Amino acid sequence: MKPLLRHPDFRVAIVRCRDDHTGWSAPEPNETYGLVLTRRGGFRRVGRGGEEFVDPTVAYLTVPGEAERFAHPVGGDDCTSVRLSERLWQELFADRPVPAVVHVDAHVDLAHRLLLRTASDPDHAAAERLVRLVGAATGPAVGGSGRHRRLVERARAALHDGHPDAAGLLPLARAFGVSPYRLSREFQALVGVPLTRYRNRLRVGRVLDRLEEGVPSLSELAAELGFADQAHLTRTVRAQLGHTPGQLRRLLR
Repeated sequence: MKPLLRHPDFRVAIVRCRDDHTGWSAPEPNETYGLVLTRRGGFRRVGRGGEEFVDPTVAYLTVPGEAERFAHPVGGDDCTSVRLSERLWQELFADRPVPAVVHVDAHVDLAHRLLLRTASDPDHAAAERLVRLVGAATGPAVGGSGRHRRLVERARAALHDGHPDAAGLLPLARAFGVSPYRLSREFQALVGVPLTRYRNRLRVGRVLDRLEEGVPSLSELAAELGFADQAHLTRTVRAQLGHTPGQLRRLLR
C-alpha cells in the first residue's frame, strides 16, 4: 500500500496486489468506512453485498465490522483505497442510502483519475474531487438539491474574506451545517464553476496584485497565499491565465 493523500477526514492510497490464487482467503474483518476502485486487473470479493467480480467497471463501499473474503484468479490488480472518517461518511450519506457495490461509468472513471492528481492540495482540490467522486458513484441525493443561493453566497463570502472555515471544503460545509457533496454541487450549479476553481480564481487575483506590487520571491508568495509550493503556484496560475508567474511579472512590470 502506497499512501497518496492524507487528511484528517480521508486517506487515499494506491494498493497493488500480485496474488494469484483461485481459492478464497480467510474472512478479514474490515475496520473502516471507505470506497475501493480498481484501476487495472480484477479480483473476486465477498462482502455485505454478496459475491462480486471487481474490475474497473465496479467499485464497492466498506463499513466497519463487515467481513470480507478475496480471491485473485486473474493474477493481481491495482486499486485505489479511499478511507473516510465516520464523520465524513455520515455527512456524505446523510440524505442517501449506502450501496454495497456501484457501477463505475466513464464519468466516475474520470473523477477517479482526477482525484489521483490532487496530492498537492488535499484541503480543497482533493476534498472536492473526492466528494464528487463518491457522489457520482453512489447516485444523487434523495429529493434533489435546488439552487440554494444563500448557501452559495455565504460560501463565496467566506472564500473571499479568507475565513478560517474556508481553509478546506469539508470545514466550510460543516460550518454551514450541510454535506460537502451538497455544497460542492450547489456551488457549481449557481456559480458555473467548481468551488475549487472559484477559490483559485480569487488566489490568482491576489497573485496578480502582489506581482504588480513587485513581490521579489515567488516561493515566499506561494507560502503567503497558501499554495503547497512554488510549483503549485505556477500550475494554478498557468491553468487560469495561460502564463507562468514569471511571465506575468514581466508583463506587469
